[in-house]
Amino acid sequence: MATQTAPRPVVSSRLVVSLSGLTHEAPESLTRGIEFAAELDARGVPLSQLFRPRSASGTPEVDSPLVRWMHERRAAGDAIVLHGYDHTAEPIGSWQSSALPRVRRRAEFAALPRHEAGLRLTAARRALTALGLRTDLFVPPRWLASPGTVEALHEQGFAVLADENGLRFLQSAAAGAVVRAKVLGFRASGERHPLADDRKAAEAWRCRVLSAEVSRTVRRGGLVRINIRAKDLKREARRTAVLAAVDAALEMGAVPATYRLTAEALAA
Repeated sequence: MATQTAPRPVVSSRLVVSLSGLTHEAPESLTRGIEFAAELDARGVPLSQLFRPRSASGTPEVDSPLVRWMHERRAAGDAIVLHGYDHTAEPIGSWQSSALPRVRRRAEFAALPRHEAGLRLTAARRALTALGLRTDLFVPPRWLASPGTVEALHEQGFAVLADENGLRFLQSAAAGAVVRAKVLGFRASGERHPLADDRKAAEAWRCRVLSAEVSRTVRRGGLVRINIRAKDLKREARRTAVLAAVDAALEMGAVPATYRLTAEALAA
C-alpha cells in the first residue's frame, strides 16, 4: 500500500499580521494589544501597526502609553503604517459642492480627489512626525483608496499602499507594480448582522473561513495578509482563530514579515 507523504512546505509564502484600531482614548484596548503582540513575539511574528494619528479628542501626547508602546514595538521589529488621519466618514472640502459623489458613510480616503487627499496626508504626516513615528507605508481606512489618494501618496513620497486587494508600489523601479493579496480578517463590510440565536454559529463560520483562506493562500505560495482590529481582541474566538491561523501558516512554511519587509523583498 502506498504511503502518504506530508505536503512540502511552501517557503515562498509570506505572512503579514496587522493590528488596527488602537487609540489613546481606550487604554483597555492597548492592554489587549500588548497581550496579543506578546503571543506573536513567542511565535517570531512581527506586527504591522496600523496607526491613525488623530481621534475625536485630538492627537495623543508624545509620552502617552500608546505612543511609547509604538516606539518600543518599532524598535523590536514592528512596522508603523499610517492608517488615514482621523477616520472621519465624510471629509469636508471644496470638492463636496462639485459633481463628485459625497462620501457619506464611506471611508475617509475612499472618494477624495488628489488635492483633498494630499491635504489630509500632509496633516497626518505632520502629526506622525511630531510623535516621532514617520513612515512611508499607508493603509487607508476600510482599505479603500481613491485614484486621487493614490496620486497624492505618490506625490508625497510614500513607498507602498496596502489596500483591500493587495500591495501597490509607488516609488523606485517597482513603481506601478501591484502584488495581489486579499486582506483576511473579521471586517463587517458586506456582512449581514446575525440574529441573537445564530450569532455563535456565524462567529464560528467566520473563524473557519479565516483558517481555510490562510491555508489556501499559503499552499499557493501567496502573500497572507491577516488584519485584526482592537475590537476583535475583545472576542476570544476571534483572537484564538487568528493565532491558530498564524500557527497553521508557519507550520506550512510561511515566512513572517511586516509590510515593510514584504515590500522590500518583493521590490528587490
